[in-house]
Amino acid sequence: MLARLDPLAQQWDRLSPEWCWMLILRGPAKVDLIFPDEPHANEPPWRPSRENLDAIEAHFWDWMLWLRGKEAGGKADVVASELDKVFNHLLAPLGVKASPSSIREAIASYRAARDRAEQRVGVVVRRELDAAVAPAFADQRDT
Repeated sequence: MLARLDPLAQQWDRLSPEWCWMLILRGPAKVDLIFPDEPHANEPPWRPSRENLDAIEAHFWDWMLWLRGKEAGGKADVVASELDKVFNHLLAPLGVKASPSSIREAIASYRAARDRAEQRVGVVVRRELDAAVAPAFADQRDT
């Protein structure tokens, strides 16, 4: 049904309390279709493998776009809390050693860890999504 939107990425949210279908569209734009009457249990942290590096890529960039919106809205406490979740569920399983203190740091850590994971499992993740969302973070500076 959503194919005509030509999403760059789409997947179920692994950590939502209700079922949520997440899409990233060109622009970039993040779209969440939330099903409030459908409870969903949190899934465990990722276990990177040859079969799921593309899904991890989609989850990471979706999360970063969502966090960018929270940051733009001045919700620093939400950003800090979510960066810890990003670390526990996605970055640490990829081999990152410390929780990031900013979105910019999370992105740098992710890209390096993704590169190492690709070499480890022998697969290359397409960079189309990374390139498409980059403009959303162009004005980011370390603070």
